[in-house]
Amino acid sequence: MTAPDSTASVVRLDVPGGKAVSHRDVAANGARFHIAEMGDGPLVLLLHGFPQFWWTWRHQLPALAEAGFRAVAMDLRGVGGSDRTPRGYDPANLALDITGVIRSLGEPDAALVGHDLGGYLAWTAAVMRPKLVRRLAVASMPHPRRWRSAMLADVRQSARSSHIWNFQRPWLPERRLTADDAELVGRMIRDWSGPRLPDEDALAVYRRAMSIPSTAHCSIEPYRWMVRSLARPDGIQFNRRMKRPVRVPTLHLHGSLDPVMRTRSAAGSGQYVEAPYRWRLFDGLGHFPHEEDPVAFSTELINWLKDPEPDR
Repeated sequence: MTAPDSTASVVRLDVPGGKAVSHRDVAANGARFHIAEMGDGPLVLLLHGFPQFWWTWRHQLPALAEAGFRAVAMDLRGVGGSDRTPRGYDPANLALDITGVIRSLGEPDAALVGHDLGGYLAWTAAVMRPKLVRRLAVASMPHPRRWRSAMLADVRQSARSSHIWNFQRPWLPERRLTADDAELVGRMIRDWSGPRLPDEDALAVYRRAMSIPSTAHCSIEPYRWMVRSLARPDGIQFNRRMKRPVRVPTLHLHGSLDPVMRTRSAAGSGQYVEAPYRWRLFDGLGHFPHEEDPVAFSTELINWLKDPEPDR
């Protein structure tokens, strides 16, 4: 399944300040991916989470471009303007989508910046294709092995991730996500944010994007795999594969008031990094620090990207 042309008006948006952003499609890993691009310089590839699409990085794109980077935000498989394929939503394949986009952009490597599910996939890509990942920055998501142990052993974390358990039912979650013009998407983003709530116009953008046919189903499929594979051979093999350490400088960002991912769950991820690792906790922010305080987030990210010797 391919996203219809009518989705262009929904996902090919501008960024704040009226600055020019370039939209195009690139081919990678057997599918077509929509990207939004600004600036020239070393590549920084931005990976969105659930229930969003590339536009979640609307503040970071111009900030990174002004700082001398080639900033690219991609829509993950099945979301926004990218292809909605019937299969391919396991993390290993989704990570190959990401590294394939790096190659399609003609770059030798990239600094990956991922939030939520995009962070999970950024961790995965750094392990699977280390030569293509120059640096790694992850927000609001622990390392996959840390995520797995927290979901299985921490009752509080399991409760906070109740939406993931609810996604395991067939079809009903998709219907709930798209009911009443995707009202649930707006409610999730509000409930998962800290005191700095998103405005209604921004929520309307995310609700429209989730209402594109097949998007809800494709958005949920990665979470179905993550849970259903826990006791399956493919999931056990993936978990073993992720024992390999991350060997690139890593910046781990988290909001102190994140109601979805406990600070305790995320904070133990440094044990999987054999490289400079920096932990940054944003006081008073929730699950979307890059949107709740974009200036603080962008400043932290850019300073780290420009630091030739990031400290452990």
